Amino acid sequence: MTLTRRQVTTVALAAVPLAGAATGPAVAASQGRPRARTLYIAGDSTAAQKYADAAPETGWGMALPFFLHDRPAVSNHAVNGRSSKSFIDEGRLDVVLAALRPGDLLLVQFGHNDSKIADPTRYTEPWTTYQDCLRQYVDGARARGARPVLATSVERRKFDADGNAVGTHGDYPPAVRALAEEEGVALLDIQALSIALWQELGVEETKKYFNWTDAEQDNTHFNPPGAIAVARMVAGELLRRRVVGPRDVRRLDEVIPESWIRWPEV
Repeated sequence: MTLTRRQVTTVALAAVPLAGAATGPAVAASQGRPRARTLYIAGDSTAAQKYADAAPETGWGMALPFFLHDRPAVSNHAVNGRSSKSFIDEGRLDVVLAALRPGDLLLVQFGHNDSKIADPTRYTEPWTTYQDCLRQYVDGARARGARPVLATSVERRKFDADGNAVGTHGDYPPAVRALAEEEGVALLDIQALSIALWQELGVEETKKYFNWTDAEQDNTHFNPPGAIAVARMVAGELLRRRVVGPRDVRRLDEVIPESWIRWPEV
């Protein structure tokens, strides 16, 4: 597989411990200090690192380091347009698994593109091929002594005529929930949390969390406030499910300035 310039840059950025970059220069570990855990993200555009030409579109993975200390660091491998299947078929899971070390975390969120039934390179059926693909992430992480974590897909912005937030992911979230229970994997139910937040905010206020601009009304991808809000959910669920401890998280109840978000040039 030949990587584009952007894909090469993505891999390079993903190798950097982003949690330290969020607040200042990283400090070298002293000799004898235990190796810091790394939290790897495998996912789609809702989590992915964005670049200057996409601003203000923001993936929640870009904001997650603001809520975590440098243990674990965050290595974001999420990529626009990928499903649980295409991420594997393109060799991206192999890259992540090769980097995993005992004690690391692999956070997996797919579903937005798995439902693209007209695209056989991405489509998976919720209760069969989708779960089969997700098992490859779970089994691969465990084989390397790392801990897999499954997340349901963050919800899109969709409301019915009565102003009720509507789910858009069909059977994919239930399939993740069932698989997590079957495999004994920690589950972050971001779909349930996000749809509850969109319901609380309402039709107009939610526009401030999605990539709504003069040129585009995007109900799937986030702007900085939306990415920060979803990253806060993810960090809170990591703590609640005891994937990380209280000393690993920070700022869960603090306002995060939008100016902290950065879109690198490519």
